[in-house]
Amino acid sequence: MKKILLFASGSGTNVENIIRYFQEKKTAEIAAVFCNNPNAKVLERAKNLDVSTFVFTKDELHSNAVLEKLWQYQPDFIVLAGFLLQFPIAIIKQFPNIINIHPALLPKYGGKGMYGMNVHRAVLENKDLETGITIHYVNENYDEGAIVFQKTISIQDCTSAEEVASKIHQLEQEHFPQVIEKLLQKI
Repeated sequence: MKKILLFASGSGTNVENIIRYFQEKKTAEIAAVFCNNPNAKVLERAKNLDVSTFVFTKDELHSNAVLEKLWQYQPDFIVLAGFLLQFPIAIIKQFPNIINIHPALLPKYGGKGMYGMNVHRAVLENKDLETGITIHYVNENYDEGAIVFQKTISIQDCTSAEEVASKIHQLEQEHFPQVIEKLLQKI
C-alpha cells in the first residue's frame, strides 16, 4: 500500500477529507500529518482520525529535522493541503512526488502571500467571472510547478470573498482526493 504524508498549516478541512477518502478506499494510507503550527486545528482533526502528527518550526523545515523525519516515514507521495510555507528545495530533490492545491486558476493569483482569502479578495477585486482550483507539482518557486489538474467555476453570483471561498472549498473537497488517487496509480 502506498504511503502519503500530508502537510498543513491551518484548519485542515482538506486534510480531513483526504484522510477519510483513503480510509474508505483503502488504496493508500495517510502515514502522518506534518504541521508548522502547534495551534492548528488540523492536528486535532488528524488525532480524531487516528493519524500521527509531527509538529515542526520554520527553522526545522529548513534544517535536516523535517527531512530526517520524512526518511523515517518513506512516503511515496507528499501532499501540501493548506501548507503556507515555501517548501525547501532539499526536500523536493529527495522526494519529487509532491503536489499542492491552490485556490485559483494558476498562473493567475499565485505566488508569495497569495493564499486563502487573499486570493478570493483579489479575484473579486479584478471582477473575474470565474475562478477555480489548481493542483500542481511543487518546485522551488511558489505556485509555479507543473499543473496536474484545474477545475473552473462561475462566480458571477458571488458578492463576497466568503462566497467565493465556499465555492472553491466545494471544488477542493470533490476533486483533491480523486486527483491524488489518480497520481498515486502512476508511481
